[in-house]
Amino acid sequence: MSLLVVGLSHRSAPVSVLERVSLPPETRGKLLQDAVGAEPTAEAAVLSTCNRIELYADVDKFHAGVAELSGLLARHSGVDLEELTPYLYVHYEDRAVHHLFSVACGLDSMVVGEGQILGQIKDALAVAQDQHTAGRLLNDLFQQALRVGKRAHSETGIDRAGQSLVTFGLQQLAGGRPVAEWVSGRRVLVIGAGSMSSLAATTLARAGATELVIVNRTLERARRLAAGLAESGFAARAVPSGDLAAELPHADLVVSCTGATGLVLTADDVRAALTARAASRTASGAEPVALLDLAMPRDIDAAVHRMEGVRLVDIESLAEADADAPMAADVDQVRGIVADEVAAFGAAQRAATITPTVVALRAMAADVVAAEMARLDGRLPGLDDKQRAEITQTVRRVVDKLLHAPTVRVKQLAGEPGGAGYADALRKLFDLDPQTVAAVSNPEQERQ
Repeated sequence: MSLLVVGLSHRSAPVSVLERVSLPPETRGKLLQDAVGAEPTAEAAVLSTCNRIELYADVDKFHAGVAELSGLLARHSGVDLEELTPYLYVHYEDRAVHHLFSVACGLDSMVVGEGQILGQIKDALAVAQDQHTAGRLLNDLFQQALRVGKRAHSETGIDRAGQSLVTFGLQQLAGGRPVAEWVSGRRVLVIGAGSMSSLAATTLARAGATELVIVNRTLERARRLAAGLAESGFAARAVPSGDLAAELPHADLVVSCTGATGLVLTADDVRAALTARAASRTASGAEPVALLDLAMPRDIDAAVHRMEGVRLVDIESLAEADADAPMAADVDQVRGIVADEVAAFGAAQRAATITPTVVALRAMAADVVAAEMARLDGRLPGLDDKQRAEITQTVRRVVDKLLHAPTVRVKQLAGEPGGAGYADALRKLFDLDPQTVAAVSNPEQERQ
């Protein structure tokens, strides 16, 4: 296995750097195509979330692979490689598997145990499949990561330890009060209609928000989200993005999560909304307007932090908060699951390398049986069909019994560390043609 991951996350880089490296969806496909077009890379997938970007690849050279993937991340993000390098981490082979499985379980999330990462891993695999850059290794890896993540959430109490970024952000804004109590009666403005915005809107509706207004660049998507909330009995309506300034003064809470590359709300926008809000109602003693920015790069100007009458919680402030305090026993249990699954995945991948050789060996044995039976036909032409069938079956049984124990054992040995050498030994012992082995393995990869 020659799996390599190069990336950066909230654990290795400040939010200001993550913000600049963030890749819009339309850029990820080009990144993947450039990755598989590079000499050391056979497969590639990119995991891009609000607090991480990681490039996974099957490479034939470690150092060349690290250099190539690092350069691609720099080139496509527009951040100079020299500036980016101090924040990059590299994982290889089993350590790369361990990293992705830990990510899938929520152990590496800003909010430990959050489950939204599973959907993001699923999306990353779907993009790689659509771009035809995921082969057998990355398909197996990402699908197994999803299974490991689901296992961790079903077999442990990690869900009790973590929440989504939405819930954690609301907890920070609530300042110690129960979220449902704090949200109840508030008018909420949700900017964006993607998965995170939908999660936020649903969470706030269930918590008792008086009204939800959905603003999105594509009005139809906002209408679909509002209609879904309305069908569940919540007060929700959609408005076009041009109405954002008019709706802003009426909102007690604003949640923004868009894919915009620039600011959606500037400091001037917020200042104007506060002025309009003060003119339309008595502001004395009122709570600050709450803003929750879950976008990367940020939607709301960081200068809003310094304004009176408003409280902003964004990715940077969430990263600084104590989001990493789950129950130790649950985390230890999940780490045990990850360790077991990494060992099993590595063994399965190593064992899979022997399969084409074993198939080629059995194919060679079948050819030998067929050749010998053809020669027997020439020497004993008087054999009837029943006799010939019985002899053929007997010879095949002898060959199968001779090959059974060594082929089963070699598969077991191949699953151990360093087991790849058994495939080479088998090819040399039986003088198997490498092209024959390749002809067995390639169709299998095509089917996957």
